[in-house]
Amino acid sequence: MKALMIGKPKDKANKKSFTEILKVMWIRDKWLYVLLIPGVLYFLTFRYAPMYGVIIAFKNYVPFLGIQDSQWVGLEHFTSFFGSPDFLRLLGNTLWISFLSIAIAFPAPIFLAVLLNEVRFSIYKKLVQTCIYIPHFLSWTIVVGLTHLLFSINGGVIVEMVEALFGTRINFLADPEWFRPMIILQGVWKGTGWGTIIFLAALANVSPEQYEAAIVDGAGRFRRIWHITLPAIRGTVVIMLILTMGSVLNTGFDQIFLMTNSLNRTVADVFDTYVYNVGITRGSYSYSTAVGLFKSVVGIILILTTDFIAKRVDKESGLF
Repeated sequence: MKALMIGKPKDKANKKSFTEILKVMWIRDKWLYVLLIPGVLYFLTFRYAPMYGVIIAFKNYVPFLGIQDSQWVGLEHFTSFFGSPDFLRLLGNTLWISFLSIAIAFPAPIFLAVLLNEVRFSIYKKLVQTCIYIPHFLSWTIVVGLTHLLFSINGGVIVEMVEALFGTRINFLADPEWFRPMIILQGVWKGTGWGTIIFLAALANVSPEQYEAAIVDGAGRFRRIWHITLPAIRGTVVIMLILTMGSVLNTGFDQIFLMTNSLNRTVADVFDTYVYNVGITRGSYSYSTAVGLFKSVVGIILILTTDFIAKRVDKESGLF
């Protein structure tokens, strides 16, 4: 009992207050926190401060009156959007592009990272990495411009090759059936190389001794990939999938807008382009804000749901 009584004050004395912990962290890593300041200011200024404007989704916003004096309308814009014939069309087009992207574009960096990890000739590996990183630094305007040069009905290289091989001239840019495949292929070409950086970084933590031990045990290349390489990036793959699921309704404005024309608009209209057309072109700021808020809420729900499922499958996976 005496030992217990004596032990309590010591345990209480060993506990540090929150202020003391912050002080120790600042003394130890103060320059890291200084470097963090520009990033924090960026997010506060451009990500969190504009959230105040979300309330116009529940108002009939008039620019001359301002946000405060505009009339409250509650959920009127949401009910109007969900009841409009555009909702199901936009939802279908957006989900088609998003799920095709997840099924095709998401695994591509994983596959490429695994292949690059197996390359032992370092000079060739670095050369390949440099070449596949370049498309990431091209803007969507340049990518779409290159697409128009290659697939133009008048003198496009790909169109001419298809006509020479199959005897038919296909207008890829105007045919609605080719819109989604071209969007996915553009995304794969532009983003796959850059996406490999994350997975190659995860593979860099794998000890070479594991591969050497597997070779001694007689494991072939595919068995080493299956039992060593893929488990090493499993957690990273799950986290990237969770983040990707959060942007299911966010297909990207620049690419879709630049690839859209009057002939493929039936399959090209998505939430991002719809918000631009309604909000900027027509001046319906409240209505377009409601559509954008709907996208954000669905994204948060998908992130939490995917994270929950990932934790049920593997307790070490997930964000939260």
